[in-house]
Amino acid sequence: MKKKLLSVLLGTAMVASLLAGCNSTAAPAEAPATEEAAPAEDAEEPAATEEEAPAEDAAATGDNVINLYAFTDEVPKMVDKFLETHPDFGYTVNSTIVATTDGAYQPALDQALAAGGAEAPDMYCAEAAFVLKYTQGDAAQYAAPYEDLGIDVENEIKAADIAQYSVDIGTNPDGKVVGLGYQATGGAFIYRRSIATEVFGTDDPAEIAKKIGAGTNSWDDFFAAAKELKAKGYGIVSGDGDIWHAVENSSEKGWIVDGALNIDPKRENFLDLSKDLMDNGYHNDTQDWQDAWFADMKGEGAQGIFGFFGPAWLINYTLAPNCGGEKAGEGTYGDWAVCEPPIGFFWGGTWVLASKDSTKKEAVGQIIDWITLNCTEEGLQYMWANGTLNGEGGTKDCVASGTVMAMSDGSLDFLGGQNMFDVFVPAGQFATGRNKHQYDETINIYWRDQVREYTGGNKSRAKTIEDFKQLVLDNLALPIK
Repeated sequence: MKKKLLSVLLGTAMVASLLAGCNSTAAPAEAPATEEAAPAEDAEEPAATEEEAPAEDAAATGDNVINLYAFTDEVPKMVDKFLETHPDFGYTVNSTIVATTDGAYQPALDQALAAGGAEAPDMYCAEAAFVLKYTQGDAAQYAAPYEDLGIDVENEIKAADIAQYSVDIGTNPDGKVVGLGYQATGGAFIYRRSIATEVFGTDDPAEIAKKIGAGTNSWDDFFAAAKELKAKGYGIVSGDGDIWHAVENSSEKGWIVDGALNIDPKRENFLDLSKDLMDNGYHNDTQDWQDAWFADMKGEGAQGIFGFFGPAWLINYTLAPNCGGEKAGEGTYGDWAVCEPPIGFFWGGTWVLASKDSTKKEAVGQIIDWITLNCTEEGLQYMWANGTLNGEGGTKDCVASGTVMAMSDGSLDFLGGQNMFDVFVPAGQFATGRNKHQYDETINIYWRDQVREYTGGNKSRAKTIEDFKQLVLDNLALPIK
């Protein structure tokens, strides 16, 4: 069974986003234009032209064609594997790939969903930066409940041990699951073993976890560790963006409460945490996804940097290709480990949805179930976790199913042989998806820009908050609490 690429837009532009979440190994998982994302394994930039297909395929329409909309080729490649392993499936899949660059994907998807008809998406993807729009927000009316696809939702989620944050984000206002992710994007603290040994006398993840206050829901121990590191000439993180996702996703409430802008106390405290990092020289004052940030991964920054906060994708698709080597002894390769963070959080991910207007719901349900919930060795989850989707020796990744990760080996040479699943499986259970909103991507950009103005000494704390509120009011027309 073969897949035809229906159309590819903005193919010459780099895919900007997840994530979490979804890029090539060299491209950032979160670019400045998108606040959250998770990158893809072996994802490629879309081609600039339509893929050539036989005339009979180009004309293929009707009941045997499933239309898929995605923002990278990650999910289309998964579907290729499904078709390869299910030769009697009976359907072809047309994939429309529109890069998130310059905000192109959402308008294209929205137009296709609203237009309906034979070319409308039967299934589609949404990343963490904007998924709430499609599961709970302005475009939620298009999504079909998984139960309407023939999926035994409650029992399969329980059997697969899917982290609650992923379920919450994929649940519509009526309490129905309309989307699930295939990655686990719960976050951990990823640190340099050599620096840990020099400063703290050990690189043992259990001991470093204690040192930074793992699980305390407080930054006190983390900043105490930062002071010790600074005394030895090291920064604890590269920039304030490295702690933002932990701060953001540990807040009790999100940016929007009862239709109005809300600044949760924990998010407001990011001003003070960022100022402490800056004033004490605890970081190199880099910005995520810029050259100086990547340089710190190689150990080539102004001062050596101890660690980064992130999910497994940050290891595989950002740290690894930017560490300056491909085996132990080269750059910082093999000099890393992971431990539980002070505060539970997640970062990025991609959710898979189906259209309520699709006439192929059962067939679409088979694909989605195989991608998100199948716990057998023949399912996507197992292949993704063990790096066997495209044969042995691929990149191992954390997947949505805790059940699958428990039966898989997450040992990585990049982590000095550590099994990352030991840390990332519980990490997903600490994260919450109840403080998210469809406008998070835009509001986060305003907030972080204003925080940098404050830490750079350009504004007072009060003026920073005032200007942030005005930006939201002017651009989103939201009332201010």
